[in-house]
Amino acid sequence: MKSNSLPLLLLSLFGLSLFLGGCGSSSGSRSDSRQVEQRLMQQYQQWRGTPYRLGGITQQGVDCSAFVMLVFRNGFGVEIPRTTDQQMRHGTRIRPQQLRVGDLVFFQTGRNTRHVGIVLSGGRFMHASTSQGVIIDELNQAYWQQRFTVARRVL
Repeated sequence: MKSNSLPLLLLSLFGLSLFLGGCGSSSGSRSDSRQVEQRLMQQYQQWRGTPYRLGGITQQGVDCSAFVMLVFRNGFGVEIPRTTDQQMRHGTRIRPQQLRVGDLVFFQTGRNTRHVGIVLSGGRFMHASTSQGVIIDELNQAYWQQRFTVARRVL
């Protein structure tokens, strides 16, 4: 097994655990998770398809870290730093198996380039893609699994 396979496996298991999470009695955390996801999806509907623009902070064009910052500000009234590097140090570091809706996931997409997105249920995340703008992707895609670096909890 490659050294970077463990986080990838854990991300896949996260998606499966969310899918199967309906077992057992109802809990406040699942209810909270649904409320967080509803707010995230409201923000996503406003930003969906917005083109990627490095340094952009509007619906005319936005980069990944500005998108995340604005979603947290507008959807939750939570202020987080503007840049990916600053966001990587904000909140609490968590292991991949601890991921829940609303957590931030970070990726190393180039030698000096990082990317950030927000976890949704079912192993998905929303982000401002450099090629497709604001979209929802699957965390278990090989591209993202190979580049995953860290996750942070800010909510």
